[in-house]
Amino acid sequence: MTFTDTPHAPQPVAGDRRRWFALAIVMTAAFMDLVDVTIVNIAIPSIQRDEGATFSQIQWITAGYALAFAAGLVTGGRLGDIHGRKRIFLIGIGGFTVASALCGLAVNPEMLVASRILQGAMAALMVPQVLSIVHATFPAHERGKVFGLFGAIVGLGAVSGPLLGALLTEWNLFGLEWRPIFLINLPVGIAGLILGRLFITESRAPRALKLDLVGVALVTLGLLMLLYPLTRGRELGWPLWGYASMAGALLVFGALVAYERAKGARDGSPLIELSLFRVKSFAAGIAVQTVFGIGLGIFFLVWTLYMQVGLGWSVLRAGLTGVPFSVAVSVAAGMSVQLLVPRFGRKVLQAGALVMAAGVLVYLWEAERYGQAITSWQMALPLVVMGAGMGLIVAPLTDAVLSEVPREHAGSASGLINTVQQMGNALGLGLVSVVFFGVIDEGLTPAATGPAFVDGFQHALGWVAAVLGVIFLLMFALPERPAQHVEGAEETPAAVEKEPELVS
Repeated sequence: MTFTDTPHAPQPVAGDRRRWFALAIVMTAAFMDLVDVTIVNIAIPSIQRDEGATFSQIQWITAGYALAFAAGLVTGGRLGDIHGRKRIFLIGIGGFTVASALCGLAVNPEMLVASRILQGAMAALMVPQVLSIVHATFPAHERGKVFGLFGAIVGLGAVSGPLLGALLTEWNLFGLEWRPIFLINLPVGIAGLILGRLFITESRAPRALKLDLVGVALVTLGLLMLLYPLTRGRELGWPLWGYASMAGALLVFGALVAYERAKGARDGSPLIELSLFRVKSFAAGIAVQTVFGIGLGIFFLVWTLYMQVGLGWSVLRAGLTGVPFSVAVSVAAGMSVQLLVPRFGRKVLQAGALVMAAGVLVYLWEAERYGQAITSWQMALPLVVMGAGMGLIVAPLTDAVLSEVPREHAGSASGLINTVQQMGNALGLGLVSVVFFGVIDEGLTPAATGPAFVDGFQHALGWVAAVLGVIFLLMFALPERPAQHVEGAEETPAAVEKEPELVS
């Protein structure tokens, strides 16, 4: 098959049933990535106990994945634009499957961390293609429904991950302890690889693009300079070079912007399409995604440590305790795009931020009141409120960010959305050293460990509530309604001319 550089590329065909099979495949890949993150969080204490991992290595099992993911997402999105989104998706899902096998076979914490970094890098090839394949395959009037499904998948991943991780760890299948949480990706990944070759239609940007290697180097360097010292700072005693590295990262990002602007003017093929930031909905959504990622990065790791170490609960009890939260996310996400956003627009997202913050504050009050005597049932109310708030944000936010993006830049935009979310997540994981471990004394006795972790959790919840307040304020910069929800809105001829070519 060949690609032609024509502005009159074939458009998505509404009657082509293959697009729904393709959607199921890419959504399964997105689900696998989401489950992988949550399934690892719930198993972290077991990994620490069985492998003798330090707290620093625990952070790296999660943050190493997020670092590699964030550093490679923009590049992964652009590679899909250049070489074909189907091709890069299949490479990514194949590599993710191999990396999952290596994680499951890891013989020590160092090998597990390295395998997780590889897994994050492969996810960086796979995940950006999900939204860009959807964006290129479905016409505008169908995308609201698709993003609603995407939100439901996010919720389902949140439901399945902790519970599946708890069951697999508790069952200790074949004496493998925590390892099946990674090995379960193998049959799913292999099926996705085979079916993806059959049903996904190839697409790419209509203009011939080249990979911006200097841009790749600057993005990767800047992110590593920012996130590496933040993640390891506490362990190393916050050395001076760490602060210098984080300050230097800002200079690298400044150089990146200047270089990308010059490259865009020179040959029209930058790694980051800076013109996207002139789209108000995209720029505002990117800011919200970043800060939201910070809050989630802090909460989920600390929450797991709180239940299993602070309260001494089993992995299965911790997993079951999270089910109300996950169900609430799934239900609210499914409702938000289809029912609420078309009627209330941006107010739905802002309500989500306030509802989630209210849930956090109720959780904080309960944690202080009941201490180590708190029960799963007492946690259910704040978790349902938090989950409902999160569900109101996750699905419509993606829709709002991408609603006005030309399809020729779908890969770049998708890569940026996922990058800033993962960068925020990695920042949040790095901040765990400050907002959680930073208030816990070293060398605690076993008797003092539980109360110290409970106190650390309460301190971290205060930070999460503050982050959600910032998100609420940032949301005022979002458009009142995504473009496709405005009555009578339709794609302009100019937008149609920017469609990517679809290749059967």
